[in-house]
Amino acid sequence: MDNKLPERKPNRLKNYDYSSVGAYFITICTKNKEKIFWDVGATIGRPPTVHLNEKGKIVEQAIKNISNIYPMVIVEMYAVMPNHIHLLLRICPDEYGRPMVAPTMSNVIKQMKGYATKQIGEPIWQKLFHDRVVRNREEFDKIAKYIYENPLNWEKDCFYNE
Repeated sequence: MDNKLPERKPNRLKNYDYSSVGAYFITICTKNKEKIFWDVGATIGRPPTVHLNEKGKIVEQAIKNISNIYPMVIVEMYAVMPNHIHLLLRICPDEYGRPMVAPTMSNVIKQMKGYATKQIGEPIWQKLFHDRVVRNREEFDKIAKYIYENPLNWEKDCFYNE
C-alpha cells in the first residue's frame, strides 16, 4: 500500500525573492472559510460602508499596522470580506531608487495574521495564503478594481458560501 501524500502545487514562484521591490496581491482565507468578519445582515457595499464586526475591525487594524511595522511596505488597497481578505501591497525602494532591506511577503503576512489572532484570542486563519506578483501597471489596475468591487460582488465571489 502506497501511503504517499499527493504532491502539492507550489504556492510560490520558484527562485523569486519575495522581498523584492514591487507589488503583491495577497488573499488570505479564514479557517474553514467561516464568515466571521461582517455583521450578520450588514449592508454590502464598498469599504468603509461594509459593517465590520469586532473581529473584522481587529483584522482591519492589523492590515493598517503593516506599514507601521514595515515602513517599506505600503498597503495600496485592501478589502475585508466575510471569510477572507484581499491585500494589494507594495515594497518600495529608498529615496535613491535602491531596494530597501525588506521582509518577505511571508513574514509580513505571518506578522499580520499573528497580531489579529492574538487580539481575537483564537485561531482564525487558514494555514497558507495565496499571492500573485503583480507584473505591470495594467495588472495592478485590474487587481485594484477587483478589490474595490469585491464587497459589492460578494455573492458572486469564489469564496462565497451559504
